[in-house]
Amino acid sequence: MRLGLVAAIPEVLASLGADPAQVLGEIGLDPRLFCDPEHRISYLARGRLLAHCVQRSSCAHFGLLVGQRASLGSFGLIGLLARSAPDAGSALRSLVRHFHYQARGAVLALEVDGGLAVLSYASYQPQAVATDQVGDGALAIAFNLLHELCGADWAPIELRFAHRKPDDVAPFRRFFKAPLRFDAEQYAVVFSASWLARALPGTDPELRRLLQQQIDRLESRHEDDFAEQLRSVLRHALVTGHASAEQIAAFFSVDRRTLNRRLNAQGTGFQQIVDELSFEIARQMLANSAMDIVEVADLLGYANASAFTRAFRRWSGDTPASWREQAKANPGYL
Repeated sequence: MRLGLVAAIPEVLASLGADPAQVLGEIGLDPRLFCDPEHRISYLARGRLLAHCVQRSSCAHFGLLVGQRASLGSFGLIGLLARSAPDAGSALRSLVRHFHYQARGAVLALEVDGGLAVLSYASYQPQAVATDQVGDGALAIAFNLLHELCGADWAPIELRFAHRKPDDVAPFRRFFKAPLRFDAEQYAVVFSASWLARALPGTDPELRRLLQQQIDRLESRHEDDFAEQLRSVLRHALVTGHASAEQIAAFFSVDRRTLNRRLNAQGTGFQQIVDELSFEIARQMLANSAMDIVEVADLLGYANASAFTRAFRRWSGDTPASWREQAKANPGYL
């Protein structure tokens, strides 16, 4: 992923009284890397970095503070492309479409249901750590983007967090100034869909065309393989109940047999990826949220807790309840 969205880490460390050079040096990072937003680190390394910063700064909402300092400009080219869109809805859909260029291992989605719009973020990278910090930062970034696109009078209806309510919720209330819901299925900003029609000032169609050409060239050089594309779609589909092989095949405009053939050619299969992502979602919910086992099972589409427990034991060799206890005792267990 690009460092642009976490470029404020040294600044946040300094604001909390920590020495950025020392803290980052302890995990082998040079603070000067953060001066260039185009530098890239792995998704897993970003999680480990945030976890280390939380520990060294003693700040449980470190990810939130980092996200608060990001803006549309933090997205580089795809941010410029979004800013050149004719309206807020087009800008957000552009970000969603090109988000994989910004960060692999996560998915951004925009859904409209009646009068509500939901901009959501989810991680699908196996073995990711500090997913709560990453999610908090992603919501702060989404909040800033919507303010930037819709204007100072924009206000959300609700902020949703896929983790349990923190001991100190005051930093979240101060920043978002909106209703907060914890133990949600995914990280999301909920707002009135009417804001999607908000026109953006000073848009330049020719600039937009040139930016799109440049991004298309970059994507042709860094084209995702099919399995990676499917993971990004399936991660969101699993928690919204649209993850059957037929539904996913239809999304890619192929039949189920073609879907399986393309995945088999890359050494994997549809059910294997479903299991990988279901395990990852389950681990994140068990480690970060207060959802009970029945709720997690229902979220993942299992008929009952027993069926989910059997699947989880097959994935991990342990029961969900036992795994959760070990994760509580050892935060690095995730």
